[in-house]
Amino acid sequence: MDYSKSGGPKTAKNPTRHQEGKPSGKAKPPGGRLSKQELLARMKAATEAKKPV
Repeated sequence: MDYSKSGGPKTAKNPTRHQEGKPSGKAKPPGGRLSKQELLARMKAATEAKKPV
């Protein structure tokens, strides 16, 4: 009997390819993205600039 074929599938041993979703322990998110507060402030400034006078 071939015992190597029994059981569940093997788990992945390689690390993940992308680091975007992982927490990095830094103040800023990885990838040069803005934080949520900075993004909201930028969006509010853009809507204020678009408002007609």
